[in-house]
Amino acid sequence: MRLTADFWVHAYLSRLRLADIPAFVVAHGDDTAGAVLVKLNTLDGKATVYQRSFDLMTGARQWVVLAEGDETEVDATLARQRGFDPDAWVIEVEDRQGRHLLDEPGLSD
Repeated sequence: MRLTADFWVHAYLSRLRLADIPAFVVAHGDDTAGAVLVKLNTLDGKATVYQRSFDLMTGARQWVVLAEGDETEVDATLARQRGFDPDAWVIEVEDRQGRHLLDEPGLSD
């Protein structure tokens, strides 16, 4: 059984808050099954967007980089993705140290 997107997003935001990492919802997607995109803004004009990937051979889920580079280019990629999938969530994490917590247990798989 998979968690709903809304539940996962709220849990993720709580984990970030506990680590004193600012984050907010930029685009509210479908509560049940919307994809989640995480934008890491390092506040230096650069950003990275992560998306959840599913390996059909192994069934494993992992976070992969969708786009990275200048923040304006990353934002353009996000806008295109939202054009393809208006049900997608976009979470923006702001951290100069580049922390996003997606590699931590409970979030990484």
